[in-house]
Amino acid sequence: MKAVVLNYRGSHKQQTVKQMLVQVDGVKSKAEAAKLVGKTVTYTTQTGKKISGKISAPHGGKGVVRVIFAEKGLPGQALGAKVDVD
Repeated sequence: MKAVVLNYRGSHKQQTVKQMLVQVDGVKSKAEAAKLVGKTVTYTTQTGKKISGKISAPHGGKGVVRVIFAEKGLPGQALGAKVDVD
């Protein structure tokens, strides 16, 4: 499945770089998003490096999910980028 990185999770004063909000294509409800918990999300950088994370929970009622990246998190260039959900 494909998905789009929406934003960092957090307030305007402190954003959590390791947690991102992601909209998965075709997922429109909280119930559908809850079924994706535990799946792996992979972002590929322009240099070919792959950064992976896991879906931890749904976020809101429109099908957005929270993804935790165990490494350093995603760079700012990832906002609006396509990622793969396995």
